[in-house]
Amino acid sequence: MTTMLKLGTRGSPLALVQARMTAAALCAAHGWAGEAVEIVIVSTTGDRVQDRPLADIGGKALWTKELEAALFNQRIDIAVHSMKDVETRRPEDLVVAAMLPRADVRDRLIGSVAHIGALPDGARLGTSSPRRAAQALSIRPDLCIVPLRGNVDTRLGKVAAGEVDATLLAAAGLDRLGRGNVGTAQPVEQFLPAPGQGTVGIEARVADTTTRQLLAAITCPVTFAAVAAERAVLDALGGSCHSALAAYAELADGNMHLRAEILAADGHERVTGERHFAVADAAGVAAELASELLRGASPALRANFAS
Repeated sequence: MTTMLKLGTRGSPLALVQARMTAAALCAAHGWAGEAVEIVIVSTTGDRVQDRPLADIGGKALWTKELEAALFNQRIDIAVHSMKDVETRRPEDLVVAAMLPRADVRDRLIGSVAHIGALPDGARLGTSSPRRAAQALSIRPDLCIVPLRGNVDTRLGKVAAGEVDATLLAAAGLDRLGRGNVGTAQPVEQFLPAPGQGTVGIEARVADTTTRQLLAAITCPVTFAAVAAERAVLDALGGSCHSALAAYAELADGNMHLRAEILAADGHERVTGERHFAVADAAGVAAELASELLRGASPALRANFAS
């Protein structure tokens, strides 16, 4: 069968699983054979540079810029991303055209205990996520945060080797890799997820209406609306990769429940807020919630955001 679409993805094990999920969804929706979607691996700076925190070497763009370049030069037709890794402001010629149904949004604690409070005094928690570090420190200020990057196997290996006592990983990624029995899910009340966590997004060229129509058949409207609201909070806050923030939206019967928070890096300050509203009002309400969080923050915490 002729190739219908070239799908670009990072080469990590999780990225490849998500690429295959997307290809399978497209083939099922359009009655294509498996070879109709060609998977093209694109090497990204974020994958190549593993010895420094992401925020110190360019932020989320390090996961996406090479894939965007491949879209622009038509090497690929679509790019598959983890939505929590996608910057809120996209190049004007590109658009996130579809999102697959969302998976578990929670974080899992990997280590010898089931919850953060059970870690020993001064335990080493491995994470390079400002959000996870700040949330953990807000509960356990005695913890020692150790920078930890790499794919899932690398991070699990460092816990097993005793380089850190525990780490936090996205439940969705573990599940997709067949590691559903690894770690213990933490309540969202303690570890509110990153905007877009658990969601696979598919990006295309704005001008490529044929491809966008093909993608429309696999998008999940509920997921798309929820993640759009979360990303609207992120955009309104103007945070960087150094900023500790979280947002999570849930839909039921046409209404949305949106929760968000911003935190000081050391966890000593945590400002939270929430709204219930009609889905059609999401963009405006998200901006209002972001403003409320900033008004409730100290000058020092507000300075971490560029709103």
